[in-house]
Amino acid sequence: MAFPGSRPILAIAGSIALLALPACADSPDRTPTSASSGQTKASATPSARDKLTTTATPQPMDREVFTYTGFISPTGNVSCMIDVDLARCDIIDRDWSPPPRPADCEFDYGQGIQLVPGESAAFVCAGDTAFGADDVLAYGDAITAGPLRCESADAGITCRDSGTGHGFLIALEAYHLS
Repeated sequence: MAFPGSRPILAIAGSIALLALPACADSPDRTPTSASSGQTKASATPSARDKLTTTATPQPMDREVFTYTGFISPTGNVSCMIDVDLARCDIIDRDWSPPPRPADCEFDYGQGIQLVPGESAAFVCAGDTAFGADDVLAYGDAITAGPLRCESADAGITCRDSGTGHGFLIALEAYHLS
C-alpha cells in the first residue's frame, strides 16, 4: 500500500543517489561499497597518480648554452669550457699519466682533454687553461652546446658528441677517451 506523497520522496532519494555516484566514480583511489557501511576499499586498477609515483625520478633538464661557457666540478679539481665548437676540461690533481707528448706539441701537454664535433677526443696541447670559471656544475647536472654535452657525476666530468658518440671522461682516478 502506498502512502500519499511517498512517490516524490522516493524520487528525490533516487536522484540524490544518482548524483552521488559520479562524485564517487571521480575518485581515482576508491570505489564505493555499501552506502550503509561508510567504508571504502582501494581500487584494483592503478590510478594515474599511482603510475606517476612509481616511475623513476625525472632527470634534470640540461642547461643549454649558445656562447662560450665555463664551469667547474663540485670538487674544484676539474674546470671546463664548452661552446658549439669545443668542449675542453683541464684537471689539477690526477692519479694517472697522460700518453706521451706528441713531438709537435710545444706547449703544456696532458693537463686536459678536448672534444671537437665530428672528431675523436684528444689530450690538449696548449699554453692556456680552462680554469677560471666560478659556476659549479653539480653532480647529475649537464650543459649542452650544439652537439656537445658535458655532465658532472661522482665519477668525473664526461663530455660527448651526440653526432658521433665520441667523448671523454676526466677524473682524479682515471681518464677515458672514446
